[in-house]
Amino acid sequence: MKFPGTRQPWIAPYEKHVFEVAGRPVTVVYPEHPIAGNHWAWKGEFLDAFPALELALLKRGFHIAYMDYPDRFGSPDAVEKWNVFYSYLVGECGFAQRPALIGLSRGGLYCYQWAIANPGRVACLYGDAPVCDMRSWPGGKGKGTGSPREWAKVFIVFGFSSEAEAMAYTGNPVDNLATLAAHRIPILHVYGDADEVVPWEENSGVVAERYKQMGGSMELIAKPGCRHHPHGLPDPHPVVDFIMQHTVQF
Repeated sequence: MKFPGTRQPWIAPYEKHVFEVAGRPVTVVYPEHPIAGNHWAWKGEFLDAFPALELALLKRGFHIAYMDYPDRFGSPDAVEKWNVFYSYLVGECGFAQRPALIGLSRGGLYCYQWAIANPGRVACLYGDAPVCDMRSWPGGKGKGTGSPREWAKVFIVFGFSSEAEAMAYTGNPVDNLATLAAHRIPILHVYGDADEVVPWEENSGVVAERYKQMGGSMELIAKPGCRHHPHGLPDPHPVVDFIMQHTVQF
């Protein structure tokens, strides 16, 4: 597989390729021994943060992909840029047609919004304390601390003219799960039950309740006493097994 530019070191022993697609920097991290079918996982945000899962998947032969487009909260223009990146990886590079999506924190917005727009292109979705409702974070309109600075960015990105308009917005992932359920997309969330930033009850809990009511398959793994950080599991293999189960069949 050939990409533009040159290889660069990532976390040893792995290397990455950084180039540009749709006007944005993108990264592909290489496994030492690619799995048959060129399976891959797509991380929504924070490529280098809490990488235990990505390292375990690389060891299994997965590629890891990432598009650097921060502060867009899974907005329609972010989804469009992701569409271009997806088409490049699948059409030009021969990657598998259905990646696993990894939504860490606000990266959950990117993964959910892209999956909702492209349900036939998703093998499974893993959320790591994921944001699923912008009113919860960064809005802070429930139990969480919120982030006024990031909430102001949401207004700019989505063109909201008032608090009332932002609160009435029906485009959050928690409001649009029916398409994923209809396509039987498997979902797994890991969360801290003491998360003060992205309260699980307003995000993972709402998704789980609604998704199961729609007939969707979803698993929750709670971390007792854990706050928003640290992310992930001490042993990532339950998540690796979930991703392997739902990807290698395609």
